Amino acid sequence: MTASVLPAALAEIRDEFLELPEPDRLQLLLEYSNELPAVPAKYDGHPELCERVVECQSPVYIILDVDDAGRVAMHATAPPEAPTTRGFASILVQGVTGLTVDEVLGIPDDFPQSIGLTRAVSPLRIAGMTGMLLRAKRQVRAAQAA
Repeated sequence: MTASVLPAALAEIRDEFLELPEPDRLQLLLEYSNELPAVPAKYDGHPELCERVVECQSPVYIILDVDDAGRVAMHATAPPEAPTTRGFASILVQGVTGLTVDEVLGIPDDFPQSIGLTRAVSPLRIAGMTGMLLRAKRQVRAAQAA
């Protein structure tokens, strides 16, 4: 079993949110929504190659690649008209990409609740981010087992 440890990239993102006054955290989330990297060409326009995150009301799709060295790359799509969801996807993509399989599996499942947004966004949005994280970890486990 992998111990739950927050990787440095996600700890930095969490700290960035927690350093702000609560009213300003939503603005930071919206800034992250503008930083969601485009998916690689092989996934662009092919949602059937990705996994739909059904916990999100908006159409969010994720896919994780694990290279031969055990490094993870997370990709996600989320519509611009769903900026909070897109911001959560961006946080995970930026925080997970480049980690090892063990580091991804060690991310605490409650990371979405730890970044100080539980009063700024609806519980449904937090559940969506949690769904993204849990699906990402499941995909990594599946890639590791393959």
